[in-house]
Amino acid sequence: MGSFTTHRLRAYDRTRSPVQRFVALRTCIAEFAPYGFKATYHHLCRSAGIPAEPEMDSEAVVRAVEELHAAREIWLAEFRVWQVHRHAQKAAGVRVPDPPEPRRRLWYPDPESHPAEPLTVVMPRILRAPAGDLAECPVCATGRGTKFWHDGFTEHLLCAGCGVSLAGRPTVPPPGVETARAERWRLVWRRRV
Repeated sequence: MGSFTTHRLRAYDRTRSPVQRFVALRTCIAEFAPYGFKATYHHLCRSAGIPAEPEMDSEAVVRAVEELHAAREIWLAEFRVWQVHRHAQKAAGVRVPDPPEPRRRLWYPDPESHPAEPLTVVMPRILRAPAGDLAECPVCATGRGTKFWHDGFTEHLLCAGCGVSLAGRPTVPPPGVETARAERWRLVWRRRV
C-alpha cells in the first residue's frame, strides 16, 4: 500500500478513471480516518456529495480528499512538535512518552452518526481529547448527554450529540457484530443512503 500523499495525487489525476480516483480516496481514508474508517468514509461521501456512480461527479472525490488532507495536516503539525519533544525525551532516557502521541482518531461505532462539521473543525477537538474513557464528549463539548446504541450484541455508550463512543473501542468485537450491521454498511459503502 502506498502513502497517503501518493494516493491523494492519484485522486487528483484526471487521466485515471473516476472509479480509480475513488479507490485512491478510499486508500487515503484507510491511512487517516479521524472517525474510524466507516464513519470517516460516510462523512466524506456526504460532505463532498460523492454520488453512487463516481462518473457523475468526478470532482467530488477531489473535494473529499482535500477535506481529509486538511485535517491530516492539522494532525501532522501537532505530531511533528510531539516528535521533537519525544526525541529529546529519548535522549534523556525517558522510556514512556509524556505527553502521549497526539490522538488521531475517535471511534464512532455507527458509521452514519458523526459530526456534520468539516473535519478541519473537529480535528483540533480530537487532538485535545483525553486518552481512555471519556467523561464528556470532547467533540461536542455541549453536555448533550449520552445515549446507548445497540449493535445487536453490545450496547455502546455514545454522545447524544455526535455519536462518539465515550467508552472507547472494544478491543475484541463480540461474535456476529459485523454480521448484524452488514446490510446497512453495504448501503453506506455503495453511497445509497
